Amino acid sequence: MTQQESHSLNWDDLKYFLAVARSGTLRGGADSIGANHTTLARRVEVMEERVGSRLFDRSKSGLVLTQLGEDLMPYAERVEEEMTAASRVIVGRDAVPKGTIYISLPHGLAMTSIMDDLALFSDRYPDINLNMNFTNNVVDLTRREADVSLRVANEVTEDVVGRKLVQMSQAAYCTKEYAQKVRNNGGDGLSLIGFHEPDTETTAPWIKNSCYPKAKLRHRVSDIVPLITLAAAGMGMAYLACNLGDRHPGLIRAPFQKPLPYRSIWLLLHKDLKNTARVRLFVDFLAGQIKSRRNEFWVSGTVASGEG
Repeated sequence: MTQQESHSLNWDDLKYFLAVARSGTLRGGADSIGANHTTLARRVEVMEERVGSRLFDRSKSGLVLTQLGEDLMPYAERVEEEMTAASRVIVGRDAVPKGTIYISLPHGLAMTSIMDDLALFSDRYPDINLNMNFTNNVVDLTRREADVSLRVANEVTEDVVGRKLVQMSQAAYCTKEYAQKVRNNGGDGLSLIGFHEPDTETTAPWIKNSCYPKAKLRHRVSDIVPLITLAAAGMGMAYLACNLGDRHPGLIRAPFQKPLPYRSIWLLLHKDLKNTARVRLFVDFLAGQIKSRRNEFWVSGTVASGEG
């Protein structure tokens, strides 16, 4: 092997290098790219042999970039950007409505009528498969972590093609039995289930701005699914998007309130995929379905922004 060959790198080398650099461990890097831990360790070792120097310092806490590794990092990231851009161009030229669409969407949407839309799309287009990743994390569409993303947000600022489909309403939901405790007194004596608020707090800004400002924050959850199921079990009231709360058979809107404005549903895709046949079909279909049921998301009687 010549000296020039021994110092040469390829994209696979850089892919493994980036995985380890970003995770800080071999196992974390392997998991992030779906590789075998032993294989990744060997690839890093071979890469260091090729460049003739260590790229990572080993410690009990993990792997840390050496100076050479830090110098290499921006070049590796630029190569990654070019490779993913090339991939998008190739996929973007696909004119046949078949294949797989990778979709990212938050957990809460799994309990809404949007699942019926996905089932209908699947029935109409049997040659298109949907690979759905339910996550509350914001995926990076520019790195092809998904082809299409459904997001619940006030605004979206990334360099993507985005459609703001509908704004949602929210309201406090509880069981019929719990509703009997509700009086027209601002929620005095009632409890609300919250998200991640400090244990020492008994209220929060969103409670003070709600229709029940005197209600106390008692329980906390980390995800939408237990929030709904615990409210349905009678543990307290929970603020939910109305298109989600109205659908649950064990919940009703709590008395003495008006629905409040909530975030919007966005349908996002990378601009390079906007002319891909299967992606275009899916985006147009889903946007049409959701917009046709606008009153399901923004419900009658919702307090307009600045009102109340």
